[in-house]
Amino acid sequence: MSAELLSIARARASHGPQEAGSEFQQDLQRALAAPPHAISPKYFYDAEGSRLFDRICELPEYYPTRTERAILAGFAAEIAECTGTGGDLVEFGAGSCSKVRLLLDALRPRRYVPIDISTEHLEQAAAQLEREHPGLLVLPLAADYTAAVRLPPPLAGAPRIGFFPGSTIGNFTPAEALQFLRGAARLLRGGGLLLGADLVKDPALLHAAYNDAQGVTAAFNLNLLARAKRELGADFDLQRFWHSAFYNAAQQRIEMHLVSRERQDVTVGGQVYTLQEGEALHTENSYKFGIDGLRALATQAGFRPGPVWTDPQRLFSVHWLHAPAE
Repeated sequence: MSAELLSIARARASHGPQEAGSEFQQDLQRALAAPPHAISPKYFYDAEGSRLFDRICELPEYYPTRTERAILAGFAAEIAECTGTGGDLVEFGAGSCSKVRLLLDALRPRRYVPIDISTEHLEQAAAQLEREHPGLLVLPLAADYTAAVRLPPPLAGAPRIGFFPGSTIGNFTPAEALQFLRGAARLLRGGGLLLGADLVKDPALLHAAYNDAQGVTAAFNLNLLARAKRELGADFDLQRFWHSAFYNAAQQRIEMHLVSRERQDVTVGGQVYTLQEGEALHTENSYKFGIDGLRALATQAGFRPGPVWTDPQRLFSVHWLHAPAE
């Protein structure tokens, strides 16, 4: 499934057991201590999780990436008319920096600041982008974009243009989404935000997108436990968990869970936690939006909604949100 945004601290990828008291360990222990068991989806994105997510984006069932890419490529010139050229482009949750490539020729930014928590993945992507665009100043920032991020000093005469693709806004609760957008409106004042948002649609399409035939999404979900084994020395047996993803129509969201196949004890940071058969760890929400509802949310956050671009089937939407100077 990234700023004066939410107060969630930085979560960086690492390659060995972390010291007791790491944020990942603390959050996982809290999640396991008592139901309802839930943990932030930001912990999906170590190097392996980022690699798996890139594979998800290429799956035939996973329509969001190819649909959003088609929108960005097809409407790049119109988007540039809204954003202007020569801006200071900031991408929240940049990942592999793949979608921004569709806009660079049209937007011609003076600088590009990709923000992501997966340090190794980000640095590799940024280096590759610099090789492809030698005239572009790329300043990767390894950070949790939902926390207070210190951006490089502004460029004179270059408004800040935020880019938040992939419907990552849907991973927030409604209250968190509003808080994120309010922070982004302040951070980007005088510029604006280009926001990708997945739309409400046939639940059968949604189910297929999160339950692919190759099992890549299941591996991505289970990697959270594998990461805990690698980094925290936890003793999860991945074979004792099911991947579960379903559409909650009442909440207009996909939910992802890791379900215990049997009663089991698991150890994290020297503490033992018992999971009953069928008990689940809630790992992600992915809210789906109506266009009017998202525009109303952006207005509440302080943006002035502009044009909206969609695909012919109205599966996905890209919004230009102007951030007033005051």
